[in-house]
Amino acid sequence: MSTQAEQARRLRALHTQPPLVLANAWDAGSARAIEAAGASAIATTSAGVAWSLGVADGGGLSLEAAVGAIRSIVGAVAVPVTVDIEAGYGDVAATVAAVLAAGAVGINLEDSTGGVLDEPAVHADRIRTARATAVAFGIDLVINARTDTYMFGDGTGTIERAHLYAEAGADVLFVPAVVDAPTIRTLATESPLPLNVMVGPGAPSVPELVALGVTRISVGPAITARAYALATTAATELLKTGTYDTLA
Repeated sequence: MSTQAEQARRLRALHTQPPLVLANAWDAGSARAIEAAGASAIATTSAGVAWSLGVADGGGLSLEAAVGAIRSIVGAVAVPVTVDIEAGYGDVAATVAAVLAAGAVGINLEDSTGGVLDEPAVHADRIRTARATAVAFGIDLVINARTDTYMFGDGTGTIERAHLYAEAGADVLFVPAVVDAPTIRTLATESPLPLNVMVGPGAPSVPELVALGVTRISVGPAITARAYALATTAATELLKTGTYDTLA
């Protein structure tokens, strides 16, 4: 059994031999399935974890519930686990300490709250706090600094934020809502940190993203959403028509 410190080193090493491809999990069962498919690490999706517990994304998930899910996921797999902690649940130090105690070795930490971009300095402080907490815990935590400059803006200031976040102690820059090749290439070239993008139908393929300079590739809540859509469709068919074609 690997120690948590060894798992942290494994996760960090995976960023030096790209691509790190993450099919985000939402519970212990999905994590086991993804590991069995050949994943070298497991990443959680906060949206997926929230939905699995019957609450909304973006504020519906409590720290206690999130940590419970993280603990069960870490206990179900042998690979390193990196977790989505949104903007830190109001107390970054307490949140990072809790997810480290649950066995995680990486975090996503985002720079928006309630669909609004935070000031860059606010998020840099979060990153510094996360790093200091991990150092005190004795784990070389991989910090994936998410910027929502494209999610909730026009992309302005992305690279400036990347430099600030790198100086604060981030290891990776995560830029969701970008799928066009020219923008991805520019971000990968200009970012001082390895680039993580979120993909789905319509995005470049993994080999194409690697050619563009991307290091880390994740799908966010896409697999979770598809799984629940299948459940809804199959249940609707069963209850309304009494047939099972969706399950074929």
